[in-house]
Amino acid sequence: MAYPEQQWKEAKIKCRLNDEAIRKAKEMGLNPKSLIKNIPSKQQLWKLPVQEWIEEMWESRQEKARKKQLKKQAEQAGAN
Repeated sequence: MAYPEQQWKEAKIKCRLNDEAIRKAKEMGLNPKSLIKNIPSKQQLWKLPVQEWIEEMWESRQEKARKKQLKKQAEQAGAN
């Protein structure tokens, strides 16, 4: 489901995100409402700011994809 650009602009402002973070959030299938809901309050010191949360999740998913690719290459090399 595509979200209106206005919602993304609102999330960008409220969460203090840059264009790169918005791009990554869209690629991962996040929606603007979830980004806004994950803004940490002052009592939630354990919670990462949304920008860092997106970046950490992006890195985690990229690492999983790299491992999966390496495993696939190893299996293909073993079959030859």
